[in-house]
Amino acid sequence: MPIFTTSNIPISSLIEDIDKGKIGLPELQRPFVWPNVNVRDLLDSLYRGYPAGFLLFWKTGAENDLRGIGTDLKHAVPELAIVDGQQRLTSLYAVVKGAEVLRSNFKKEKIQIAFNPLSERFDVADAAIKKDRAYIPDISVLWEAEFKPSAYRKKFIAELSEIRELSESDNEKIEGAIDHLRNLLNYSFVALTLASSVDEETIAEVFVRINGKGKALNQADFIMTLMSVFWEDGRKELEDFSLKASVPTDGQSSPFNHFIKPSPDQMLRATIGLALKRARLENVYGALRGKDAGIGQDSSEKREFQFALMRDAQKTVLNLGNWHHFLNALKLAGYRGQKMISSEAAIIFSYVLYLMGIRDYSVHRTEMRQVIAEFFFMAAMTGRFTNSPETRFEADLGMLRDLPSGDVFVARLREICATTLTNDYWEITLPSQLATSASRSPSLFAYQAALIMLDAPILFGTLKINTVVDPAIQGSKASLEQHHLFPRGYLEDNNVSDLKLINQIANFAAVEWPTNLKIGKKAPSEYVPALVANMVPAQRERTNKLHALPSVWWDMPYQEFLIARRLKMAQVVREGWEVLTQGTKPSAPIEVSLTSLITGGESGAVEFKSTLRVNLHTGQPDEKMHLSALKTIAGFLNAKGGNLLVGVSDDGTVIGISSDGFPNEDKMGLHLVNLIKDRLGDVFLPYVHLHFDEQDGERVLAVRCEAGPKPAFVKDGNQQRFYVRGGNATAELTGNSITDYVKQRFQ
Repeated sequence: MPIFTTSNIPISSLIEDIDKGKIGLPELQRPFVWPNVNVRDLLDSLYRGYPAGFLLFWKTGAENDLRGIGTDLKHAVPELAIVDGQQRLTSLYAVVKGAEVLRSNFKKEKIQIAFNPLSERFDVADAAIKKDRAYIPDISVLWEAEFKPSAYRKKFIAELSEIRELSESDNEKIEGAIDHLRNLLNYSFVALTLASSVDEETIAEVFVRINGKGKALNQADFIMTLMSVFWEDGRKELEDFSLKASVPTDGQSSPFNHFIKPSPDQMLRATIGLALKRARLENVYGALRGKDAGIGQDSSEKREFQFALMRDAQKTVLNLGNWHHFLNALKLAGYRGQKMISSEAAIIFSYVLYLMGIRDYSVHRTEMRQVIAEFFFMAAMTGRFTNSPETRFEADLGMLRDLPSGDVFVARLREICATTLTNDYWEITLPSQLATSASRSPSLFAYQAALIMLDAPILFGTLKINTVVDPAIQGSKASLEQHHLFPRGYLEDNNVSDLKLINQIANFAAVEWPTNLKIGKKAPSEYVPALVANMVPAQRERTNKLHALPSVWWDMPYQEFLIARRLKMAQVVREGWEVLTQGTKPSAPIEVSLTSLITGGESGAVEFKSTLRVNLHTGQPDEKMHLSALKTIAGFLNAKGGNLLVGVSDDGTVIGISSDGFPNEDKMGLHLVNLIKDRLGDVFLPYVHLHFDEQDGERVLAVRCEAGPKPAFVKDGNQQRFYVRGGNATAELTGNSITDYVKQRFQ
């Protein structure tokens, strides 16, 4: 069966179908991006009978009697969505109807195209052309409902005759040109219409193949298209919020802020995250279309249900009180503006979690702001959402949805932070991340945020950094500058010419610009003693500590100084983190009760094992029992996490752990830890949590696994085996299946 049909549609019919609501406009490529000269050229081509390409439509599958969701206007849901030809169709509609278009800055504009009937020339109307009687200054008048062709032609010729002599042939040419221009509505475009059964991947592929100059369509484009068709008001709300967030407020309530100028797509992600608990958009499109997996067709009931969830969530997302209270969490974490933000995804995803807390789990706003400040600091510093952000956040949502209470939600967020910011992170990873010359390094911004949280003064000054980094204050020169501690000129004079080495972030410190100007290219041993001479010992000690400066650093070799300062910078960041989390550090993770796990039975997140090492049929230790437990743990690590309960039979009967014959629980726990280290790798130990509990008079070993940070392979003799959890079973993958799964799950 062909996936498209072909037809010839005159411009007049296209305009009429847009007015009737049969064709949805605008759709995929909003807002209108063509410059007006392109509109002029299109009209000139049509006027001269040149080919002007074809239009590509997609049948939305909407029934004729449906109405838009979330609007009081009772207009028909468009039957056709424009996939390719958006700019041409918008241009024609705007000119013929005299309608305004929406520009990329979200401002509306009326396109005025002028026409000279005598020379048959089109131009973009400007002040000079509007005064030139040889031009029709705005050709939109030719298609107005009350337009009278004969009277207009006579008036135009009469006015032009006042300033120049016209021959009879000139008059005939003018009349013919005006009539020919008005008849452009009879020009027929070739229209290709894709069937409603065509999926979004095919639509995107068709678009790319026929329109190499256009941008590749992404999942957000398709979802915004569906909103244009089924919930136009919702799309407009997103665009209006984004517009207002980019323009400084004049004292009115506004989403404007100094951290992010969110695009409609970013706010859409927030709505989807809150409504559907999804980060990866590839499955959201089908859900919003109401696709029934059983029959492979769209269901209007399913669609309306999904859009109802979206509509309810978007009210929460676009609430200005929620938005600004959340942004205060970023300030609480020491961040002060867009110049300190390396990942806007970290802002949007943190906002989703904030809203989940206050809406879904009824966590008090103040508590939620505090825990989100901690989460954002962790996420921004570690670049959590820099690579494969959708996949990473999808995994986070998997750990945070369907929890029993707000307390568990808050504890789980802090647990994510704690398992990320381990002692090794502070002492090894962070110093390594600081070994860079990247001016927008997440670790540098975390160091600056820590200085703000620690109320640090600028180097060699008394003003606090917090007082001189206000993003609302802008001058000809930044009040706070990053100064080379070992000046570039000095290093170059000493045979250090590599800019990546000169501009290491460990060679920068925050100073006021007057101080920076005084330092120039002097050697540290020349300018530092004079600056610190008037400091009392306590002040000097505090300055060195906050600015991560080794003792008598000005006499150190440059390379040794960089290494020493990175370690101290990491310590400052850690101290800032401890100030931020003071009194909020998580104790033992809050566990779902053992009773609830057993009562619920085995599932994708719960597995029962009678023993850890002993085969109950033989009464002897059996390597197969070890492998059985390890493959379950690996399966959970490679999927979304889960719980292994040892001492519970397959039918949920609690039989206890005595059959394994360990002298005590500590020995049993240590045995499992050693198994994990030897057969999986000690990198996974922070993601596996053991504890013993009592149920029905018996002791049970509960093993809670998080989603792992990397693929977990089980060592089985000379083999490395890969397991995943699916349904209530653990399956082994081999060959290309492993590659495909790892690419989807971990990249």
